[in-house]
Amino acid sequence: MCKSFGSSRVLRGVDFGVRKGEKVCIVGPSGSGKTTLLRCLNLLTEPTEGRLYFHGALLGEWPAAHHRPRPNLSRYRSRIGMVFQHFELFPHLTALENITLGPRHVLRQSAAVTEKHARALLERIGLAAFANAYPRTLSGGQKQRVAIARALGMQPDLVLFDEPTSALDSEMVGEVLQLMTSLARDGMTMVIVTHELGFARDVADRVIVIEHGQILEDGPTGTLFEAPAHPRTREILRLGARQP
Repeated sequence: MCKSFGSSRVLRGVDFGVRKGEKVCIVGPSGSGKTTLLRCLNLLTEPTEGRLYFHGALLGEWPAAHHRPRPNLSRYRSRIGMVFQHFELFPHLTALENITLGPRHVLRQSAAVTEKHARALLERIGLAAFANAYPRTLSGGQKQRVAIARALGMQPDLVLFDEPTSALDSEMVGEVLQLMTSLARDGMTMVIVTHELGFARDVADRVIVIEHGQILEDGPTGTLFEAPAHPRTREILRLGARQP
């Protein structure tokens, strides 16, 4: 997969797969293309070149081949959850309404079914008492937990996390990472862009190190942290571990 914005090449031939139930963490310096990669995976940003497969079938090809129909974006995105750095909750909706909106309008589920599922999710994330709270009344950690619950409300096959703790105060980071760790233990398929190297080491099955829009190294978590093959990988992981 490649992505260019004008003359700027942000992704330069990134190629990897994710198996069902796998937890993959993507790490690398700022500006290395990590967020663009996630947005291309969810097709919020359209790749310039490459192919995207979903459940083993070719979903999209770029540049688009004339004989192939364009991907059904609504159907695909309904199967891929996305958790953003800055929550992206609808400010005029309560926590409960933020979670039920997608299942009701995209999955066409009944109000009773979506509300029951949403309340169960709020219970799981420890925010059952905040069902009728608006985002402006919630802390950053609470907003991010609601955002995660909103993604889970669609019962996705895969959840993408774009540095979900980067906008949080340090005391709020732990509650979000704890929830994500719980999801990982439950077998959720996850691709996580993160600077939390301790979390990556504890949770990820694989770690992908990316820089300048290219994959430097991709391998089992233990191998990359204990014996990375690329000198730059060692430097990135060492510098990341020093960050507070």
